[in-house]
Amino acid sequence: MIPPKPPARAARVSLWRYLRLFRTDILSAQPARLYHAWMAEFRTPFFRSYLCNQPELIDLVLRERPDDFPKSNRVGEGLRPLLGGAVFVTNGATWKRQRRIIDPAFEGGRLRDSFPAIVAAGEGAVARLNGLAQAMPTEIEAQTSHLAADVIFRTLFSIPIENTAAGQVFEAFKAHQRSQPVLNLAAFIALPRWFPRWHRRSTRQTARVIRALITQLTAERMAAIKAGTAPDDLATKIMTTADLETGERFGMQEMVDQVAIFFLAGHETSASALAWSLYLLALFPAWQDRVAAEIETVLGARAPEFSDLSRLRLTRDVFREALRLYPPVPMMVRETTKAERFRGRDIPCGSQVVISPWHLHRHDRLWDNPDGFDPARYDSENGKSFPRNAFLPFSAGQRVCPGAGFAMIEGVLLLAMLVRAYRFETVPERPPVPVAHLTVRARDGIWLRIIPR
Repeated sequence: MIPPKPPARAARVSLWRYLRLFRTDILSAQPARLYHAWMAEFRTPFFRSYLCNQPELIDLVLRERPDDFPKSNRVGEGLRPLLGGAVFVTNGATWKRQRRIIDPAFEGGRLRDSFPAIVAAGEGAVARLNGLAQAMPTEIEAQTSHLAADVIFRTLFSIPIENTAAGQVFEAFKAHQRSQPVLNLAAFIALPRWFPRWHRRSTRQTARVIRALITQLTAERMAAIKAGTAPDDLATKIMTTADLETGERFGMQEMVDQVAIFFLAGHETSASALAWSLYLLALFPAWQDRVAAEIETVLGARAPEFSDLSRLRLTRDVFREALRLYPPVPMMVRETTKAERFRGRDIPCGSQVVISPWHLHRHDRLWDNPDGFDPARYDSENGKSFPRNAFLPFSAGQRVCPGAGFAMIEGVLLLAMLVRAYRFETVPERPPVPVAHLTVRARDGIWLRIIPR
């Protein structure tokens, strides 16, 4: 049995058909040859794009010379109404200053401090699912989105999802997801800064609502910091951290930008990874039984502790395999700042360099059984020896996601808590079809039956 993936398109289609496919689902817009090729070139009337699967090229772009390959501004165009100048879309000195302020909040000790908040969110999710168990099939992505949003608000602002402002942000974000395409027209045409960006009215409206709510939460926290009453959570840490080089701290507007990306990246990606993890365990019940047995041995009926994470090895490998098969961020786009030469081919300045975890993680030259679900692969020779640049769920190099460690702790812990409480079964008549929106989700949701253990 092979987990589902979208069908690849024909080797050749017209440009306009390709752009239409790309706008609605970048995964099915790609040809099958990309699962085998080390590099591929795409030409349009507007720019050239080069997809790189060869680990040595990825190492060059992400680790050896990252400043020569900044993040492409084209992809960020569709996200700017919500993110403004957040660390996700900036480059150069601005980005480096932002990371110097943000990174300390995600150091090892801070992850341990956040652990109780993740447990509390997991307990809330277990209680919510009890009302859905043994009833009609449940769309699990909606549940994991709720859970991931709860984690973000508890760890960032020390408030649960039931808080009025938190709940309003979550509802507004769901509306924003529905209105936001993967790429808008500005991603395909080199436009002057003054030219209109064709953002949908609904996209602009939901972004304004979300940013207004985040501004309210940020202002309240800044006042609490000034009064000496702020909790010691991620928001307080980030707002009170000064750049070691300049002494600057984030102002109100820049902090709103960062909170927006924390919510987008931390909530959307975690929800995607957890939903696919539960689906894969439902699709492969023998693996689910093994995970449940491990959880019973490690946790029993007691509350999880931070030290338990190192003993949940199979649970971790299941989550890792879900990240391999369904990486939340399927493609990353960089841009050349000067002429390059890749694999004997001249790459003009201003070209798009695409690194695709979706294709890399299923590449048939790098992985044994690339489309198969096999958590045991990480104990095999192939799993232990695959190039470090063949598995990039959180990017790599200086632009690796600052919350990568947080995401792994969150994913493994929540997966363990849910599987300990419930057994998950597929709904054969409603198989999920992966598509890429803001992250890799299912076109019509992931439907599962939930049965109490």
